[in-house]
Amino acid sequence: MSYNTGKKESSPVSPLKKRRASWSELWVNHHQLLSSSPLDFAAKFQSLTPPISKSKTLLPDFTLLLPDLILIRVIEKIPKSKRKNLSLVCKRWFKLHGRLVRSLKVSDWEFLSSGRLISRFPNLDTVDLVSGCLISPPNSGILVNHRIVSFTVGVGSYQSWSFFEENLLSVDIVERGLKALAGGCFNLRKLVVTNTSELGLLNVAEECSRLQELELHKCSDSVLLGIGAFENLQILRLVGNVDGLYNSLVSDIGLMILAQGCKRLVKLELVGCEGGFDGIKEIGECCQMLEELTVCDHKMESGWLGGLRYCENLKTLKLVSCKKIDNDPDECLSCCCPTLERLHLEKCQLRDKNTVKALFKMCEAAREIVFQDCWGLDNDIFSLAMAFGRVKLLYLEGCSLLTTSGLESVILHWHELEHLKVVSCKNIKDSEVSPSLSALFSALVELQWRPDTRSHLSSSLTGTGIGGKGGKFFKKT
Repeated sequence: MSYNTGKKESSPVSPLKKRRASWSELWVNHHQLLSSSPLDFAAKFQSLTPPISKSKTLLPDFTLLLPDLILIRVIEKIPKSKRKNLSLVCKRWFKLHGRLVRSLKVSDWEFLSSGRLISRFPNLDTVDLVSGCLISPPNSGILVNHRIVSFTVGVGSYQSWSFFEENLLSVDIVERGLKALAGGCFNLRKLVVTNTSELGLLNVAEECSRLQELELHKCSDSVLLGIGAFENLQILRLVGNVDGLYNSLVSDIGLMILAQGCKRLVKLELVGCEGGFDGIKEIGECCQMLEELTVCDHKMESGWLGGLRYCENLKTLKLVSCKKIDNDPDECLSCCCPTLERLHLEKCQLRDKNTVKALFKMCEAAREIVFQDCWGLDNDIFSLAMAFGRVKLLYLEGCSLLTTSGLESVILHWHELEHLKVVSCKNIKDSEVSPSLSALFSALVELQWRPDTRSHLSSSLTGTGIGGKGGKFFKKT
């Protein structure tokens, strides 16, 4: 019985393999292809390529497969200046971008009071509310800059010096805004606010236990009653009276309240504050961790400088924009601050010899001295700097009355001097440098010598023909 299995029987003899083309045939085919017209070649090539679909296909969004934590880590690698564009991709990226923002300067108070700030930026740790506390007209295009604050005004609205104080939000509104902010930003570490009250500070201290840095504008003694509620406060800046903006009083009473409530302070800045010896003494005795004190445009009573001797751990003293350092410094001539390492004087009046002498005596242990744009610093006043015995760094900028001989007479007595920087002091001349001063320069670790910009420029242009007068430079031919 026979049956068909459906399979073809294989031939016992293997079929012949296809003969490979010879080199001559390949050469002929190649030259025929090159001799054909470009249109024929394009037609042949098009017949070999698969057709391209004209319909647009949407690629899948593979970021949907990533959890938020991983996607946030990816976005963190992108520079901050380019992250704003990522928030426009979709709603999810918009929310993720808000979670990455840590610092914010609020200019619209409604954005805070409506709760949108908390929902948009839930992880803020630094918030500046000063500009938002000012009622600015809509579409105001004039920007007013002050060294303390900047704000916008409309045309014709800034007609009096009391504009800033008249257009501040009321204390009640600021209190409610701070309460809303504290209720959503539990990780807040730095806060800048103006025209607040004791209750406003208590609301923040109750919710934001990690707050370490606080800046209070238009501060007064009554506001400081709530300062003691911040258990971890380390950096504090008080802005009292600011000429041209607002008037507020921080007296010895406020400084004593501050000293009793903030015993863990490391840095303190007093701007436009009043007070005197008793307030500075109380700060020195209570705030034993204080390392840096900045006094700016003060209205202190006579003798306040003597309170610095009670700051046993003070390392840096900065005086900025002080028209008069102390009116009665005689009591400071017999005391000093032994731990002080840095003295920084910027835009201060140094014309009173007795005041400068008392200040230098108080800071005689300083090893870094900075004079920046100080008025009245001539050779006679600068000679008092020989009271500093262990100076390692001296920085002079904008001291136009000091001469080369006055500088030399002092720094040659500083045998530990290692760093010297002289910038824009027009009466200090390169041509007046003596051999002894030149020998001192060669022994320094760091020297930045640019005292007179004009002389430095003219010396570098010597022989180039540039800088000559017109009558001599353009010769007639």
